[in-house]
Amino acid sequence: MSTIYDVLRRPLITEKTNYQAGKLHQYVFEVADDATRTLVKDAVEKIFNVTVLRVNLINVPAKQSRRGRSRRVVVTREGYKKAIVTLAPEDSIPLFEGV
Repeated sequence: MSTIYDVLRRPLITEKTNYQAGKLHQYVFEVADDATRTLVKDAVEKIFNVTVLRVNLINVPAKQSRRGRSRRVVVTREGYKKAIVTLAPEDSIPLFEGV
């Protein structure tokens, strides 16, 4: 990691993450492959000025499919690492509001 801004790649916004943000105060980000819990916590606290209570990291596997008669395995989508960040109840990230 060169800087703290390289840890967070992009927010993941789906129906499930909207529910988590609204009811559970959890926000989901795609993070760098070599990111750790403490790096993610420091990055979110510094960039969004919030209090992080907990960070869960998940390695999402690549999606694979089989093609034609040869039955060759082809990777259709790369794997990535995502972080589920739980904030204090009084904090929120405005990036996720109104989506």
